[in-house]
Amino acid sequence: MPSKKALVRRPGPRLAEGLVTHIERERVDLGRAVEQWEAYTEALRGHGWETVEVDPADDCPDSVFVEDTVVMYRNVALIARSGAASRRAETTGVEEAVDALGCSVNRIREPGTLDGGDVLKINDTVYVGRGGRTDAAGIQQLRATFEPLGARVVAVPVSKVLHLKSAVTALPDGTVLGHLPNLDAPSLFPRFLPVPEESGAHVVLLGGDRLLLAASAPRTAELFADLGYAPVPVDIGEFEKLEGCVTCLSVRLRDLYA
Repeated sequence: MPSKKALVRRPGPRLAEGLVTHIERERVDLGRAVEQWEAYTEALRGHGWETVEVDPADDCPDSVFVEDTVVMYRNVALIARSGAASRRAETTGVEEAVDALGCSVNRIREPGTLDGGDVLKINDTVYVGRGGRTDAAGIQQLRATFEPLGARVVAVPVSKVLHLKSAVTALPDGTVLGHLPNLDAPSLFPRFLPVPEESGAHVVLLGGDRLLLAASAPRTAELFADLGYAPVPVDIGEFEKLEGCVTCLSVRLRDLYA
């Protein structure tokens, strides 16, 4: 049976200092962010996911965006090395967490850089964004780690948003979702569905027909419902001020060995 564990990390006291690159900085309400994070994790648990809380990294403002620290393929964890040097200290607690879960642990080595938010897995196809946080050396190391396990790695240019998964995610049938103004090369995806809102491009597959998405994308939620899916909206507005989305607040571990 597939596992349903999700790594999460509580927002730290310096959250409002988090990096922004493609948007204007706005004031972040830490108390409200904690409430939204708690509602997000409760939504995961309410749909059958066991949340595994990674040790806090209070000196790292962006540590709540735990997805950027590791890429999972089957039972193998590839610990990231962010192109943003200030984020590299976030990986220690995550490495400890995946090791405790019995994962085989690999690491991106200097000089390569890679953020987990740049990696979209669809079955055995692994799309990896080449952009501001992930470089060619990081992609080469990811390919060397996962291709021997059966993955097919496809590099995708990313220049308009922070990460590949800031631009695209995928439906359960493998159809890639994206907001066209944010994409460099939509033709790289064999099946593509444009969505009307930027935050509508981000979904977490909860299981079955259920799709977790941001409450800021009501028109996209309607589109999904019309296609026979069950949207599960959550308010993550404080994290959206820091270029966050529903995918980057957790790492879903679906293929752990029993």
